[in-house]
Amino acid sequence: MPASAAPGWRVETGAVCGHAAGLPAASGPAEACADCLPIGGQWVHLRRCLSCDHVACCDSSPHRHATAHATATAHPVVASAEAREHWAWCYPDRALLLPSP
Repeated sequence: MPASAAPGWRVETGAVCGHAAGLPAASGPAEACADCLPIGGQWVHLRRCLSCDHVACCDSSPHRHATAHATATAHPVVASAEAREHWAWCYPDRALLLPSP
């Protein structure tokens, strides 16, 4: 898929992603991991699922809830839910996505 195929996201140069087309723009920063809150868990960084808007913690966090969510639901792409970060990651294609200009 060409890097310009996604209206909201472009695939980083040299990468291929079959999931970028039609993804919504990231909806901004989040405050907490929805999965850590009920168990009193700690998180390092937050990721937002672009399929269902679920907010979960990154792989540097003890519980790695974003990856667990992607695996359990087959939702392929998460975006950073951190302030001043504008990128997304496609799990199946291991591709970095950046906002389209």
